[in-house]
Amino acid sequence: MDIFLEALPALAQAWSLILQPAVLGYLVMGVMMGLCVGVFPGLGGIAGLSLLLPFMFGMDPMLGLALMIGMVAVVPTSDTFASVLMGIPGSSASQATVLDGFPMAKQGKAARALSAAFASSLFGGLIGAAFLTIFILVARPVVLLFKSPELLMVSVFGLSMVGILAGRIAIKGIVAAGIGMLVGTIGEGPFNGELRMSSYDFVYLTDGLKLVIVGLGIFAIPEIIALLRHDKAISEKQSLGGGWIDGIKDWWLNRWLSVRCSLIGVIVGIIPGLGGSVVDWIAYGHAVQTTKDKSQFGKGEIRGVIGPESSNNAKEGGGLVPTLLFGIPGSGSMAVFIGALALLGNGIDVGPSLLENNLDFTYSIVWLLALANVVGTILCIAMASTIAKLTNIRFALLAPFIFMIISFAAFQSGQNLMDLVALFSIGFLGIMMRRFDWSRPAFLIGFVLSNPVENYSNNASQIAGIRFRQGWDIGMEYLASPIVIILIIITVFSIVFGLRQAKNILAEGDVGSGSKRAPMIFLLILTGFIFYALINTATIPDYAKTDRVFPVFVASVSFVGALILLIQMMISSETHTLFADREANGDDRNSAYALWPTLGWFAFLLVLTSITGFILALGIFLISFLRVRANLNWLHAVLYTLAGISFMMFMAWTLGRDFPPGLLQFYFKYLPWPFS
Repeated sequence: MDIFLEALPALAQAWSLILQPAVLGYLVMGVMMGLCVGVFPGLGGIAGLSLLLPFMFGMDPMLGLALMIGMVAVVPTSDTFASVLMGIPGSSASQATVLDGFPMAKQGKAARALSAAFASSLFGGLIGAAFLTIFILVARPVVLLFKSPELLMVSVFGLSMVGILAGRIAIKGIVAAGIGMLVGTIGEGPFNGELRMSSYDFVYLTDGLKLVIVGLGIFAIPEIIALLRHDKAISEKQSLGGGWIDGIKDWWLNRWLSVRCSLIGVIVGIIPGLGGSVVDWIAYGHAVQTTKDKSQFGKGEIRGVIGPESSNNAKEGGGLVPTLLFGIPGSGSMAVFIGALALLGNGIDVGPSLLENNLDFTYSIVWLLALANVVGTILCIAMASTIAKLTNIRFALLAPFIFMIISFAAFQSGQNLMDLVALFSIGFLGIMMRRFDWSRPAFLIGFVLSNPVENYSNNASQIAGIRFRQGWDIGMEYLASPIVIILIIITVFSIVFGLRQAKNILAEGDVGSGSKRAPMIFLLILTGFIFYALINTATIPDYAKTDRVFPVFVASVSFVGALILLIQMMISSETHTLFADREANGDDRNSAYALWPTLGWFAFLLVLTSITGFILALGIFLISFLRVRANLNWLHAVLYTLAGISFMMFMAWTLGRDFPPGLLQFYFKYLPWPFS
């Protein structure tokens, strides 16, 4: 009761913070953007939040928070459109919804499936927000006791879960997370400024890679390329049909299933890295197990929609628990969320300091999450017919404009051509990871955690050294506190549990095995990068060894893991899941267009930008793509190009940004804006 009374003023203050017209307006705007992002299969919350990052610089914290929470909350609801109407998972957390949602759409019951899904999503989202409220109340006194050793162990726990639960081959997840951490260490060391995997001859990398570029490259670009290669309307023309009220009645009749699956979503969401890749399948399995007549599952059973949809929204509330309390991202989208918070106003740090200094801000997130779920559900139902029509548009008409926005978001960090080169390079890595079933969430969370883990480990080491000089007992009391011991036990348990469950988790969907050659070549390239990182960082002088220890340790563990994978590949048959290859035996096998010609279009934009600057290159790219690849007539191609260019100029003018220059701007220095 005392805990509740202490937090009551913060709860009331949080409510007053969000009940402002501007905050509510930004929340609705975020919900609308989340609706748009969720409609496109594969983009999801990570790509959506990454697109918002450029606009977060210096924004009022409450407005930026409302915008982000609006998007985060509604994407798990709006991605149901893709699952039900297209038969394509809108995100990794809506894979199971396809099994019964799409057959219902084929039977003319799309509206019934959607309304049941939206009601389940709303309920799950509210359960997640309620749990987050209670957990913060109860856990706050304990969290405030966390120092560097405890925070380091929480980070290790998060990484252990990410590495193991990110895919069928546990060690691939560990290596993927390790590579993400190594990419996160590129640039100047945080303690002595020693360069790691970079050089002053190539200045761009000395500041490291920005989260917006890594997030968009590793997730958004691979999905855009995959959809573009199929070259068809996003969806078949499925009729929504009637039955909106019937769907809500279905949810009410199965409300206890929704309660149980929501709790499953919350629990799974709390575990860092597990999140969307498995939550819907656990909930779906529970729905099957608790149904007497199992014969209709896979043919249009409404419980097969209600279970997964309840859990995937509830997981967002659960995912915010490790994110807000410890700064450990509960999922890929939470990793981007942490980065975005640091950009708001004067910067907001998650973790114990957030609960100690900004408790009202913390509860604002909870209230916004609950409100966004309500607003998102209402808008999804109101706009269902319109959104369904959008899914009938050929993706070839949408892809160049989505890539245009992604490029604009990427070059906000440095406003130069190298931002686009980095985006393209990380995007290519993402494409290959998707192809060979390497966990991209593991990579991204490793990237985000690299800096805090390095800081926590160095701080713990420095303070422990001082304490041990005062006495062995004092040092051990600092390093082996009860919280640290409990976290070690939990981490060991999670590793054992993860090793048993990893084989059931599909990191990048159900990817069949191909030949040995391509997966092994990709692994050799990754191993080469790890070896380079190991050699490069190992040569850092002793006087700056604090900049050397962490990357050398991560590279060593990753290198051993990569060698184990190579040995396994050499002794395993081609049918082993180690040789998963989407091009040889997956959904990309029968694509209308090959990978390299599709990538060529975006390489064309990159090369052209280096010559003419971005805005002129974009105009040539859009009109060429729409005329040649999308087969539009000249009039429509020109009109769409002008619309795209106008939008880019408006965005740049609003934000006070210049476009990346090329050789043209180098030789002609007095060109008018936007060509300057």
